[in-house]
Amino acid sequence: MATLSEAKRLVVKIGSALLVNRDTGALRQDWLVSLAEDVARIRARGTDVVLVSSGSIALGRGVLGLPKGNLALEQSQAAAAVGQIRLARAYEEVLAPLGIVTGQVLVTLEDSADRRRYLNSRATMETLLSLGVTPIVNENDTIATDEIRYGDNDRLAAQVAVTVGADQLILLSDVDGFYSGNPNIDPTAKRFDVVERLTPEIEAMAGEGVSGLSKGGMITKLLAARMATDAGCDMAITLGSTINPLTALENGANCTWFKAHVDPKDARKSWIGSMKPKGSVHLDAGAMTALQNGKSLLPAGVTSVQGQFGRGDPIEILGTQGEHLGIGLARYTAAEARLIMGRRSAEIESILGYEGRAALIHRDDMVI
Repeated sequence: MATLSEAKRLVVKIGSALLVNRDTGALRQDWLVSLAEDVARIRARGTDVVLVSSGSIALGRGVLGLPKGNLALEQSQAAAAVGQIRLARAYEEVLAPLGIVTGQVLVTLEDSADRRRYLNSRATMETLLSLGVTPIVNENDTIATDEIRYGDNDRLAAQVAVTVGADQLILLSDVDGFYSGNPNIDPTAKRFDVVERLTPEIEAMAGEGVSGLSKGGMITKLLAARMATDAGCDMAITLGSTINPLTALENGANCTWFKAHVDPKDARKSWIGSMKPKGSVHLDAGAMTALQNGKSLLPAGVTSVQGQFGRGDPIEILGTQGEHLGIGLARYTAAEARLIMGRRSAEIESILGYEGRAALIHRDDMVI
């Protein structure tokens, strides 16, 4: 079974119900201090730590006196604007005395779906970690709409784990693991210590959470587990409400570990493969063979280009009969790709007026 002591880079997700008192709307200061102690101890042994934290809307709701229950979009965004300041300050105040510098990173779903934004997010967090900073990541609820929201921090945490190449992800939850049924209503429900693989039978067991502050239920946690494990990152669900929750996990607290089954180096390609294509290219037979042999896609092997896409956007790669071969990140815009398709790489400069890259899609940027 995996243990935290094995982690080289750890992502920890903290839900609203752990941070904020449900009745008063106030921060659970004692609990947050204990979490900071855990983070400092883990960092001291050389492990990078990234915190993905809910709580901005819950904190802001209390300050603004907004009612419990579902809020209108504008109310949620206003609460987030007020709460984000308090949330960032709360983490800074508990971690700074332990010698830990924090940095706030606000993201939306678009930041992982858009190639340029993804690269910017990854570069920012890699730089923060290299400088010894502990990033505090949250969804940017002040600007996010339904179309660009993750909607829950379980999947956001998994995406962050993929982005930073983490080898372990811990979801601090209101339950102590994954059960065969809802333990609150099913006395026969049994907790799994380890889930080696996410099967349809396992997924069918998922039920929704019971927290009044957290949006994520067990279904979202399984979605997070699939995203993380597909990228080579082990994931654990454990009870987060106890004082020093990470220490408790290390000392044998109940939990469920979901085991990764691919090499972490494949994390980037896993992300590419999950993206929605913005266009497509058809290949000739020679290019199909080259791709199957691990080669990059050159303009000479492209017979047609569909859609409107920019540099870095995901595009579908189609065979001679229109069959799906894979997804890759374009190194040219759709307009440029149409100009250079079927042409040798040496001709690109004379066609486009500048010296471009030889490949339309590099082999490191595609999933076949």
